[in-house]
Amino acid sequence: MKKLVTLAIAFVFFASFVGAAAAQTTTAPADKKTEKAGEKMDKTADKAEKKIDKTAGKMEKKAAAKNASGTIKSASADSIVVAGKEKGKEMEWTFAVDPKTKVKKAGKGATAGDLKAGDTVQVKYTEEGGKATAQTVTAKQAKAAKMDKKAANPCAAKTDKKQ
Repeated sequence: MKKLVTLAIAFVFFASFVGAAAAQTTTAPADKKTEKAGEKMDKTADKAEKKIDKTAGKMEKKAAAKNASGTIKSASADSIVVAGKEKGKEMEWTFAVDPKTKVKKAGKGATAGDLKAGDTVQVKYTEEGGKATAQTVTAKQAKAAKMDKKAANPCAAKTDKKQ
Protein backbone atom coordinates (compact mmCIF):
# COMPACT_ATOMS: atom_id res chain seq x y z
CA MET A 1 0.00 0.00 0.00
CA LYS A 2 2.90 2.33 0.84
CA LYS A 3 4.42 1.70 -2.59
CA LEU A 4 1.14 2.56 -4.29
CA VAL A 5 0.90 5.85 -2.38
CA THR A 6 4.55 6.62 -3.22
CA LEU A 7 3.87 5.92 -6.89
CA ALA A 8 0.82 8.17 -6.86
CA ILE A 9 2.83 11.00 -5.29
CA ALA A 10 5.60 10.52 -7.86
CA PHE A 11 3.06 10.62 -10.66
CA VAL A 12 1.59 13.89 -9.35
CA PHE A 13 5.10 15.33 -8.99
CA PHE A 14 6.01 14.58 -12.60
CA ALA A 15 2.61 15.69 -13.86
CA SER A 16 3.20 19.04 -12.16
CA PHE A 17 6.39 19.46 -14.18
CA VAL A 18 4.48 18.89 -17.39
CA GLY A 19 1.78 21.34 -16.27
CA ALA A 20 4.36 23.94 -15.32
CA ALA A 21 6.11 23.54 -18.66
CA ALA A 22 2.85 23.94 -20.54
CA ALA A 23 1.90 27.02 -18.50
CA GLN A 24 5.20 28.73 -19.26
CA THR A 25 4.83 28.55 -23.01
CA THR A 26 4.12 31.91 -24.61
CA THR A 27 2.70 32.92 -27.92
CA ALA A 28 5.87 34.84 -28.77
CA PRO A 29 8.42 32.91 -30.82
CA ALA A 30 10.79 31.03 -28.49
CA ASP A 31 14.48 30.72 -29.06
CA LYS A 32 15.90 27.28 -29.96
CA LYS A 33 17.46 26.62 -26.56
CA THR A 34 14.19 27.19 -24.72
CA GLU A 35 12.31 25.07 -27.23
CA LYS A 36 14.77 22.18 -26.90
CA ALA A 37 14.69 22.41 -23.10
CA GLY A 38 10.88 22.22 -23.13
CA GLU A 39 10.94 19.18 -25.42
CA LYS A 40 13.55 17.48 -23.25
CA MET A 41 11.45 18.15 -20.15
CA ASP A 42 8.37 16.70 -21.86
CA LYS A 43 10.28 13.55 -22.86
CA THR A 44 11.60 13.11 -19.32
CA ALA A 45 8.10 13.47 -17.90
CA ASP A 46 6.74 10.94 -20.41
CA LYS A 47 9.45 8.43 -19.48
CA ALA A 48 8.71 8.90 -15.79
CA GLU A 49 4.99 8.34 -16.37
CA LYS A 50 5.71 5.13 -18.29
CA LYS A 51 7.91 3.83 -15.46
CA ILE A 52 5.22 4.63 -12.93
CA ASP A 53 2.59 2.85 -15.03
CA LYS A 54 4.85 -0.20 -15.41
CA THR A 55 5.59 -0.37 -11.70
CA ALA A 56 1.91 0.01 -10.80
CA GLY A 57 1.07 -2.77 -13.26
CA LYS A 58 3.64 -5.08 -11.68
CA MET A 59 2.24 -4.37 -8.23
CA GLU A 60 -1.25 -5.30 -9.38
CA LYS A 61 -0.01 -8.51 -11.00
CA LYS A 62 1.88 -9.55 -7.88
CA ALA A 63 -1.20 -9.72 -5.64
CA ALA A 64 -0.13 -12.61 -3.43
CA ALA A 65 -2.09 -15.80 -3.96
CA LYS A 66 -3.26 -17.49 -0.77
CA ASN A 67 -4.49 -21.01 -0.11
CA ALA A 68 -7.40 -22.36 1.88
CA SER A 69 -8.70 -25.88 2.33
CA GLY A 70 -11.79 -27.30 3.92
CA THR A 71 -15.26 -28.52 3.06
CA ILE A 72 -17.94 -26.82 1.00
CA LYS A 73 -20.81 -25.43 3.05
CA SER A 74 -22.62 -24.00 0.02
CA ALA A 75 -21.88 -23.31 -3.62
CA SER A 76 -23.50 -21.37 -6.44
CA ALA A 77 -22.41 -20.28 -9.91
CA ASP A 78 -20.80 -17.08 -8.60
CA SER A 79 -19.58 -17.94 -5.08
CA ILE A 80 -18.59 -20.73 -2.72
CA VAL A 81 -18.48 -20.90 1.08
CA VAL A 82 -15.75 -23.08 2.59
CA ALA A 83 -15.32 -24.10 6.24
CA GLY A 84 -11.89 -25.19 7.42
CA LYS A 85 -9.01 -24.49 9.75
CA GLU A 86 -6.31 -21.84 9.54
CA LYS A 87 -3.52 -21.80 12.10
CA GLY A 88 -5.54 -24.15 14.32
CA LYS A 89 -8.68 -22.00 14.34
CA GLU A 90 -12.00 -22.81 12.72
CA MET A 91 -12.57 -20.47 9.76
CA GLU A 92 -15.19 -19.83 7.14
CA TRP A 93 -14.38 -18.18 3.82
CA THR A 94 -16.63 -16.87 1.08
CA PHE A 95 -14.98 -16.82 -2.32
CA ALA A 96 -16.23 -15.02 -5.41
CA VAL A 97 -16.10 -17.15 -8.55
CA ASP A 98 -15.56 -15.40 -11.88
CA PRO A 99 -15.13 -16.65 -15.46
CA LYS A 100 -11.34 -16.90 -14.95
CA THR A 101 -11.74 -19.31 -12.00
CA LYS A 102 -10.67 -22.86 -12.84
CA VAL A 103 -12.72 -25.55 -11.09
CA LYS A 104 -11.86 -29.26 -11.03
CA LYS A 105 -13.86 -32.00 -9.36
CA ALA A 106 -12.53 -35.55 -9.15
CA GLY A 107 -9.80 -34.58 -11.64
CA LYS A 108 -12.22 -33.32 -14.30
CA GLY A 109 -13.21 -29.82 -15.38
CA ALA A 110 -16.31 -28.53 -13.60
CA THR A 111 -18.15 -25.37 -12.60
CA ALA A 112 -18.73 -23.87 -9.17
CA GLY A 113 -22.37 -24.96 -9.46
CA ASP A 114 -21.19 -28.60 -9.68
CA LEU A 115 -19.70 -28.42 -6.19
CA LYS A 116 -21.86 -29.86 -3.42
CA ALA A 117 -21.95 -29.37 0.35
CA GLY A 118 -19.46 -31.72 1.98
CA ASP A 119 -16.99 -31.79 -0.91
CA THR A 120 -13.41 -31.39 0.29
CA VAL A 121 -11.73 -28.52 -1.55
CA GLN A 122 -8.39 -26.79 -1.97
CA VAL A 123 -8.80 -23.12 -3.01
CA LYS A 124 -6.10 -20.81 -4.38
CA TYR A 125 -7.33 -17.22 -4.14
CA THR A 126 -6.39 -13.54 -4.09
CA GLU A 127 -7.75 -10.78 -1.92
CA GLU A 128 -8.38 -7.34 -3.34
CA GLY A 129 -10.35 -4.62 -1.64
CA GLY A 130 -11.45 -7.03 1.09
CA LYS A 131 -12.96 -9.44 -1.47
CA ALA A 132 -11.54 -12.94 -1.89
CA THR A 133 -11.69 -14.23 -5.47
CA ALA A 134 -10.96 -17.89 -6.21
CA GLN A 135 -8.38 -18.54 -8.92
CA THR A 136 -8.49 -22.34 -8.75
CA VAL A 137 -10.76 -24.73 -6.87
CA THR A 138 -9.82 -28.41 -6.68
CA ALA A 139 -12.49 -30.68 -5.17
CA LYS A 140 -12.73 -34.28 -4.10
CA GLN A 141 -16.09 -35.99 -3.88
CA ALA A 142 -17.90 -35.83 -0.56
CA LYS A 143 -17.15 -38.75 1.78
CA ALA A 144 -20.84 -39.63 2.04
CA ALA A 145 -21.06 -40.12 -1.72
CA LYS A 146 -18.10 -42.52 -1.62
CA MET A 147 -19.77 -44.55 1.14
CA ASP A 148 -22.97 -44.79 -0.92
CA LYS A 149 -21.00 -46.40 -3.72
CA LYS A 150 -19.67 -49.06 -1.32
CA ALA A 151 -23.16 -49.77 0.00
CA ALA A 152 -24.40 -50.28 -3.55
CA ASN A 153 -21.70 -52.94 -4.07
CA PRO A 154 -23.02 -56.26 -2.70
CA CYS A 155 -19.49 -57.63 -2.38
CA ALA A 156 -18.60 -54.82 0.00
CA ALA A 157 -21.53 -55.51 2.33
CA LYS A 158 -20.75 -57.67 5.37
CA THR A 159 -23.16 -60.38 6.40
CA ASP A 160 -23.49 -61.93 9.83
CA LYS A 161 -24.29 -65.66 9.51
CA LYS A 162 -24.23 -66.55 13.21
CA GLN A 163 -27.36 -68.41 14.25
